[in-house]
Amino acid sequence: MIELRTPAEIEQMRPAGRFVAEALATLRDETRVGTNLLSLDRRAHDMIRAAGAESCYIDYHPSFGASPFGKVLCTSVNDAVLHGLPHDYTLRDGDLVSLDFAASIDGWVADSAVSFVVGTPRDEDLRLIETTERALDAAIAAATVGHKIGDLSAAIAEVAHGEGYSINTDFGGHGVGRVMHGDPHVPNDGKAGRGYPLRPGLVIAIEPWFLATTDELITDRDGWTLRSADGSRGAHSEHTVALTDDGPVVLTDRSFLGVD
Repeated sequence: MIELRTPAEIEQMRPAGRFVAEALATLRDETRVGTNLLSLDRRAHDMIRAAGAESCYIDYHPSFGASPFGKVLCTSVNDAVLHGLPHDYTLRDGDLVSLDFAASIDGWVADSAVSFVVGTPRDEDLRLIETTERALDAAIAAATVGHKIGDLSAAIAEVAHGEGYSINTDFGGHGVGRVMHGDPHVPNDGKAGRGYPLRPGLVIAIEPWFLATTDELITDRDGWTLRSADGSRGAHSEHTVALTDDGPVVLTDRSFLGVD
């Protein structure tokens, strides 16, 4: 069921959005060559406790997960792009890292993701990351009352296809509110003018993710981490966005922190 939020409820969602934005900015700033993924998860756990927040991941067990997730942060590295289960891995020079983080405060959820390279970057990785970010910006710009979900999907696809990337639609954006994953589904490819009409009060997570040379995924032996079928790298960008009569409001915007 698709739920629409009142202006007052959207205001109540702001603390969760701000916390998730601040947490991701801190984690990105503290992640470098030599950082262990389990240390990143512990750091995220500490921030959740300090903020009086609750993790959306630790007990999460959807049909596609082998077991409850058990961690509070998704850490996807190189050929991993989604649902990366933190494990004992120390980051190396040139690793492409995607961090995905969702938490709730006072019963309201926010969800966001960022990708970056630690150490010396490769041009093709920076291009991949920048494409996910531009696709996210394009979808947010299209998230106006009167448009449809297909307009967001088409905006994402136009950016991706313009850079020669193919698109997997098995996983995409989703509604956000009292739970992390709700309706509607927001595919990363689609046709403009089709799908659910965008109305004031709709809150969605928009999350373009692309793989460098494939659109096929395989599931890691951990039962969670999704990797490219051909070993190519992936990148992922995501924001929680509320639709209002005055335009889209990015609840997980990090720009107020002086970062992108």
